[in-house]
Amino acid sequence: MMGAGKTAVGKALAQMLQAPFLDSDDEIVKAANMSIAEIFERDGEAFFRARETEVIARLMDEERCVLSVGGGAFLSEVNREIVDSRGVAVWLRADLDLLWNRVRHKTTRPLLRTANPRATLAELLRAREPFYAKAPLIVDADASYSVEDMAHRVLQALLTRPDILEKTE
Repeated sequence: MMGAGKTAVGKALAQMLQAPFLDSDDEIVKAANMSIAEIFERDGEAFFRARETEVIARLMDEERCVLSVGGGAFLSEVNREIVDSRGVAVWLRADLDLLWNRVRHKTTRPLLRTANPRATLAELLRAREPFYAKAPLIVDADASYSVEDMAHRVLQALLTRPDILEKTE
């Protein structure tokens, strides 16, 4: 979910694993040469979601990496299947207050450009949680955790999946 820490935690985790960090949203922005908000405005959400699936599939075919996908990506069964077949999804589960504190001052969230963005965020979270709960690994976020704390928690979760990450001494 937006504000859960996907980018910050993903970058810290990638550094721990000495693996590249990739962000599907960043790749879409580069390819389109416009912001996600501009893509939404010009071409609509359906167009964006189709490009998102293409980018996720391409990135998941590349070398081993930590991939951050946009908050809406995991709603798509196709995207979930792509991730499950080539890696493992981790849900950084955060409550509404934490998410709101992290996104309320950002102007780069097209889905929150509403009269009541907190209520919109609450509705998005409520609607998306059943999809996010399909992630094989769930790591709970807390406002008291640093980025490094969260990255270590994700690492510990990944170590429960030897098909994804082997523990080395």
